[in-house]
Amino acid sequence: MPALDQLASREAREDLDLLRDAAREAGAIAMRYFGNNPQVWMKGGTSPVSEADHAADAYLRETLLKERSGYGWLSEETADDHARLSARRTFVVDPIDGTRGFLDGLHSWCVSVAVVEDGRSLAGVLECPAKQETYWALPGEGAFLNGKRIHVRALGDTVDIGGPKPLVDRMPEAWQGRLRRMPYIPSLAYRLAMIANGKLDATFVKPSAHDWDIAAADLILSEAGGALLDRSGERPRYAGEVINHGALAAGSGELLDVLAGVIAGADEG
Repeated sequence: MPALDQLASREAREDLDLLRDAAREAGAIAMRYFGNNPQVWMKGGTSPVSEADHAADAYLRETLLKERSGYGWLSEETADDHARLSARRTFVVDPIDGTRGFLDGLHSWCVSVAVVEDGRSLAGVLECPAKQETYWALPGEGAFLNGKRIHVRALGDTVDIGGPKPLVDRMPEAWQGRLRRMPYIPSLAYRLAMIANGKLDATFVKPSAHDWDIAAADLILSEAGGALLDRSGERPRYAGEVINHGALAAGSGELLDVLAGVIAGADEG
C-alpha cells in the first residue's frame, strides 16, 4: 500500500492535471467572446458579468464535477450551495477573474481554479489565454509559469506596489520615497501572479476579496516564495462558511512584514 503522503501527492497531481486541462478549455471558450462585445449584465447594480463568464463557468462545472462528483463547488457565477461544506474537497472557481478588464479589452484576466481541502489549496491554476500564460502550483513543489519555475524577486531600491491608494499611503514614511505605484490591474489573481513571477514586489488587497479571487493565486504565490496575509498575519482559509475576506497584504520578506503591519492598523471600512 502506498504511504498516505504519497497517495495525497498522487491525488493532488491528478487534480492539478484535471484543473490545467479544464482551465485551458475554459480560457479558449472565453477567448471566443474576447473583443467581440459579449452580452453583459450587472450583478448587484455595480459588478458586470458577461455571457463569457457564464459559458466558461458552465463548462468548468460540468467538466470538473463529472470527474470528481464527490467534490464541492464554489464559484463566483454559481449560486452557493452549502452542501459543499460536507465535502472533503471543493473546487473554488472564478471563470473570468478580471471581468471589467476583459470587457475593456485588457489582456490581464484569467481563469482561476483551485482544489481546497481543510481550508487550504491543494492545487491551483491560473489560465491567462490573452497573455498566453499558464501558472500552476502544488504544495511543496514550487510554482510554475508555462512549465518554468518562478520566484518572487529580491527587494531593490525601488518597490513596485499595487493596491488601493489609501493603504499605500499608510506605508511608513521611510518607505514612501522608494514606492512606485503600479497601474491598476482589474484581476486580483493576476496581480498576485505578477508578484510570484517577479514582475511586482507587493500589493494591498482591499476588503471584500472572495475565495474564488485568491485561492489559486495564494498557493502559486506561496510556492514562489511569497505570501498572502490577513490582518492577523495569517494566510486566508478557503471554502468555509465565510467566503469573503478583510484587507490583505501580499509580498515577501521584510516588505511583507511592513505591509502586514499597515493592514493590522487600518480600519476595515
